[in-house]
Amino acid sequence: MALVFRTMAQLAGISLSLLGWILSCLTNYLPQWKNLNLDLNEMENWTMGLWQTCVIQEEVGMQCKDFDSFLALPAELRISRILMFLSNGLGLLGLLVSGFGLDCLRIGERQPALKKRLLILGGLLFWTAGITALVPVSWVAHMTVQEFWDETVPEIVPRWEFGEALFIGWFAGFFLVLGGCLLNCAACSTQAPPASGHYAVAETQYHHQHLEMKNSHLKI
Repeated sequence: MALVFRTMAQLAGISLSLLGWILSCLTNYLPQWKNLNLDLNEMENWTMGLWQTCVIQEEVGMQCKDFDSFLALPAELRISRILMFLSNGLGLLGLLVSGFGLDCLRIGERQPALKKRLLILGGLLFWTAGITALVPVSWVAHMTVQEFWDETVPEIVPRWEFGEALFIGWFAGFFLVLGGCLLNCAACSTQAPPASGHYAVAETQYHHQHLEMKNSHLKI
Protein backbone atom coordinates (compact mmCIF):
# COMPACT_ATOMS: atom_id res chain seq x y z
CA MET A 1 0.00 0.00 0.00
CA ALA A 2 2.84 2.39 0.85
CA LEU A 3 4.52 1.71 -2.49
CA VAL A 4 1.25 2.41 -4.33
CA PHE A 5 0.91 5.71 -2.47
CA ARG A 6 4.53 6.57 -3.31
CA THR A 7 4.03 5.92 -7.02
CA MET A 8 0.73 7.80 -7.18
CA ALA A 9 2.17 10.74 -5.24
CA GLN A 10 5.13 10.93 -7.62
CA LEU A 11 2.93 10.87 -10.73
CA ALA A 12 0.47 13.39 -9.28
CA GLY A 13 3.27 15.66 -8.07
CA ILE A 14 5.15 15.72 -11.38
CA SER A 15 1.90 16.19 -13.35
CA LEU A 16 0.70 19.10 -11.20
CA SER A 17 4.15 20.68 -11.30
CA LEU A 18 4.32 20.41 -15.08
CA LEU A 19 0.87 21.99 -15.40
CA GLY A 20 1.83 24.75 -12.97
CA TRP A 21 5.05 25.47 -14.87
CA ILE A 22 3.19 25.76 -18.19
CA LEU A 23 0.64 28.11 -16.61
CA SER A 24 3.39 30.24 -15.04
CA CYS A 25 5.06 30.63 -18.45
CA LEU A 26 1.72 31.73 -19.92
CA THR A 27 1.20 34.17 -17.06
CA ASN A 28 4.59 35.74 -17.69
CA TYR A 29 3.86 36.63 -21.32
CA LEU A 30 0.10 37.21 -21.38
CA PRO A 31 -0.83 40.92 -21.61
CA GLN A 32 -4.02 40.51 -19.53
CA TRP A 33 -2.67 41.28 -16.07
CA LYS A 34 -4.96 44.32 -15.89
CA ASN A 35 -8.13 45.21 -17.82
CA LEU A 36 -9.57 48.67 -18.42
CA ASN A 37 -13.09 49.19 -19.78
CA LEU A 38 -14.00 52.67 -21.02
CA ASP A 39 -17.56 53.73 -20.26
CA LEU A 40 -17.43 56.43 -22.94
CA ASN A 41 -16.40 53.92 -25.61
CA GLU A 42 -17.63 50.41 -24.87
CA MET A 43 -16.16 49.11 -28.14
CA GLU A 44 -12.62 49.74 -26.88
CA ASN A 45 -10.88 47.81 -24.08
CA TRP A 46 -7.34 48.15 -22.76
CA THR A 47 -5.15 45.44 -21.24
CA MET A 48 -1.76 45.63 -19.55
CA GLY A 49 0.83 42.93 -18.90
CA LEU A 50 4.43 42.77 -17.79
CA TRP A 51 5.77 43.45 -21.28
CA GLN A 52 3.20 45.41 -23.26
CA THR A 53 -0.07 47.31 -23.32
CA CYS A 54 -2.82 46.33 -25.75
CA VAL A 55 -5.98 47.97 -27.02
CA ILE A 56 -8.83 45.83 -28.33
CA GLN A 57 -11.24 47.39 -30.83
CA GLU A 58 -14.05 45.60 -32.60
CA GLU A 59 -13.16 47.05 -36.00
CA VAL A 60 -9.35 46.84 -35.82
CA GLY A 61 -8.83 43.93 -33.41
CA MET A 62 -5.98 43.80 -30.90
CA GLN A 63 -3.00 46.15 -31.20
CA CYS A 64 -0.13 45.90 -28.72
CA LYS A 65 2.82 48.12 -27.93
CA ASP A 66 5.85 47.06 -25.89
CA PHE A 67 6.98 49.19 -22.97
CA ASP A 68 9.75 51.57 -24.02
CA SER A 69 11.77 51.52 -20.80
CA PHE A 70 12.20 49.02 -18.00
CA LEU A 71 13.09 51.72 -15.47
CA ALA A 72 9.99 53.76 -16.31
CA LEU A 73 7.70 50.94 -15.20
CA PRO A 74 6.09 50.87 -11.74
CA ALA A 75 8.03 48.98 -9.09
CA GLU A 76 5.54 46.12 -8.95
CA LEU A 77 5.89 45.45 -12.68
CA ARG A 78 9.69 45.63 -12.64
CA ILE A 79 10.03 43.18 -9.76
CA SER A 80 7.25 40.98 -11.15
CA ARG A 81 9.26 40.52 -14.35
CA ILE A 82 12.27 39.31 -12.39
CA LEU A 83 10.24 37.01 -10.13
CA MET A 84 8.30 35.46 -13.02
CA PHE A 85 11.53 34.76 -14.90
CA LEU A 86 12.90 33.19 -11.72
CA SER A 87 9.76 31.09 -11.32
CA ASN A 88 9.97 29.82 -14.91
CA GLY A 89 13.65 28.93 -14.52
CA LEU A 90 13.21 27.17 -11.18
CA GLY A 91 10.23 25.24 -12.52
CA LEU A 92 12.21 24.00 -15.53
CA LEU A 93 15.11 23.00 -13.31
CA GLY A 94 12.70 21.23 -10.96
CA LEU A 95 11.27 19.21 -13.86
CA LEU A 96 14.74 18.06 -14.91
CA VAL A 97 15.92 17.21 -11.39
CA SER A 98 12.78 15.48 -10.16
CA GLY A 99 12.42 13.56 -13.42
CA PHE A 100 15.63 11.63 -12.69
CA GLY A 101 14.37 10.90 -9.18
CA LEU A 102 11.17 9.15 -10.22
CA ASP A 103 10.94 5.42 -9.49
CA CYS A 104 9.48 4.71 -12.94
CA LEU A 105 12.76 5.89 -14.51
CA ARG A 106 15.37 3.12 -14.42
CA ILE A 107 18.31 5.50 -14.57
CA GLY A 108 20.14 5.24 -11.25
CA GLU A 109 17.79 2.62 -9.80
CA ARG A 110 20.73 1.00 -7.99
CA GLN A 111 21.26 4.28 -6.11
CA PRO A 112 17.98 4.82 -4.22
CA ALA A 113 19.55 7.37 -1.86
CA LEU A 114 20.57 9.56 -4.82
CA LYS A 115 17.12 9.30 -6.41
CA LYS A 116 15.53 10.27 -3.08
CA ARG A 117 17.74 13.36 -2.81
CA LEU A 118 16.91 14.34 -6.40
CA LEU A 119 13.20 13.97 -5.68
CA ILE A 120 13.44 16.13 -2.56
CA LEU A 121 15.48 18.76 -4.40
CA GLY A 122 12.98 18.81 -7.26
CA GLY A 123 10.11 19.24 -4.79
CA LEU A 124 11.87 22.17 -3.12
CA LEU A 125 12.52 23.79 -6.51
CA PHE A 126 8.84 23.46 -7.42
CA TRP A 127 7.81 24.87 -4.06
CA THR A 128 10.11 27.88 -4.53
CA ALA A 129 8.89 28.36 -8.11
CA GLY A 130 5.32 28.41 -6.86
CA ILE A 131 6.05 31.04 -4.22
CA THR A 132 7.93 33.24 -6.71
CA ALA A 133 4.89 33.02 -9.02
CA LEU A 134 2.35 33.82 -6.31
CA VAL A 135 4.21 36.87 -4.97
CA PRO A 136 4.17 39.05 -8.14
CA VAL A 137 0.60 38.09 -9.04
CA SER A 138 -0.66 38.89 -5.56
CA TRP A 139 1.35 42.10 -5.42
CA VAL A 140 -0.07 43.41 -8.71
CA ALA A 141 -3.57 42.41 -7.57
CA HIS A 142 -3.05 44.29 -4.29
CA MET A 143 -1.88 47.44 -6.08
CA THR A 144 -4.83 47.18 -8.49
CA VAL A 145 -7.28 47.06 -5.56
CA GLN A 146 -5.59 50.04 -3.90
CA GLU A 147 -5.74 52.11 -7.10
CA PHE A 148 -9.34 51.08 -7.74
CA TRP A 149 -10.51 52.36 -4.34
CA ASP A 150 -8.26 55.43 -4.31
CA GLU A 151 -10.51 58.28 -3.18
CA THR A 152 -8.15 60.94 -4.52
CA VAL A 153 -8.89 59.88 -8.10
CA PRO A 154 -12.14 61.34 -9.54
CA GLU A 155 -14.91 58.82 -10.12
CA ILE A 156 -15.11 59.71 -13.80
CA VAL A 157 -11.59 58.36 -14.36
CA PRO A 158 -11.61 54.70 -15.57
CA ARG A 159 -10.08 52.17 -13.16
CA TRP A 160 -7.94 49.13 -13.89
CA GLU A 161 -9.39 45.78 -12.83
CA PHE A 162 -8.14 42.20 -12.50
CA GLY A 163 -7.13 40.53 -15.75
CA GLU A 164 -7.29 36.85 -16.68
CA ALA A 165 -3.54 36.41 -16.29
CA LEU A 166 -3.74 37.05 -12.55
CA PHE A 167 -6.08 34.10 -12.03
CA ILE A 168 -3.91 31.89 -14.24
CA GLY A 169 -0.91 32.92 -12.14
CA TRP A 170 -2.67 32.01 -8.90
CA PHE A 171 -3.51 28.57 -10.27
CA ALA A 172 0.07 28.16 -11.50
CA GLY A 173 1.56 28.96 -8.11
CA PHE A 174 -0.90 26.68 -6.30
CA PHE A 175 -0.17 23.75 -8.63
CA LEU A 176 3.60 24.22 -8.29
CA VAL A 177 3.47 24.35 -4.49
CA LEU A 178 1.11 21.36 -4.29
CA GLY A 179 3.21 19.36 -6.75
CA GLY A 180 6.38 20.07 -4.80
CA CYS A 181 4.75 19.01 -1.54
CA LEU A 182 3.55 15.74 -3.09
CA LEU A 183 7.03 14.95 -4.40
CA ASN A 184 8.55 15.58 -0.98
CA CYS A 185 5.92 13.36 0.65
CA ALA A 186 6.67 10.63 -1.88
CA ALA A 187 10.41 10.92 -1.26
CA CYS A 188 9.94 10.57 2.51
CA SER A 189 7.64 7.53 2.20
CA THR A 190 8.69 3.88 1.94
CA GLN A 191 11.43 3.36 -0.61
CA ALA A 192 10.46 1.23 -3.58
CA PRO A 193 12.47 -2.00 -3.91
CA PRO A 194 15.14 -1.90 -6.62
CA ALA A 195 13.92 -5.16 -8.12
CA SER A 196 12.30 -4.79 -11.52
CA GLY A 197 11.43 -6.89 -14.50
CA HIS A 198 15.05 -6.78 -15.65
CA TYR A 199 16.33 -8.29 -12.40
CA ALA A 200 13.52 -10.87 -12.29
CA VAL A 201 14.48 -12.12 -15.76
CA ALA A 202 18.15 -12.26 -14.80
CA GLU A 203 17.35 -14.23 -11.66
CA THR A 204 15.21 -16.70 -13.65
CA GLN A 205 18.01 -17.21 -16.17
CA TYR A 206 20.46 -17.83 -13.33
CA HIS A 207 18.25 -20.55 -11.78
CA HIS A 208 17.69 -22.12 -15.19
CA GLN A 209 21.44 -22.30 -15.86
CA HIS A 210 22.00 -23.72 -12.37
CA LEU A 211 19.48 -26.52 -12.99
CA GLU A 212 21.06 -27.33 -16.36
CA MET A 213 24.48 -27.66 -14.71
CA LYS A 214 23.08 -30.02 -12.05
CA ASN A 215 21.39 -32.16 -14.68
CA SER A 216 24.60 -32.38 -16.72
CA HIS A 217 26.54 -33.51 -13.64
CA LEU A 218 23.93 -36.17 -12.91
CA LYS A 219 24.17 -37.52 -16.44
CA ILE A 220 27.95 -37.76 -16.18
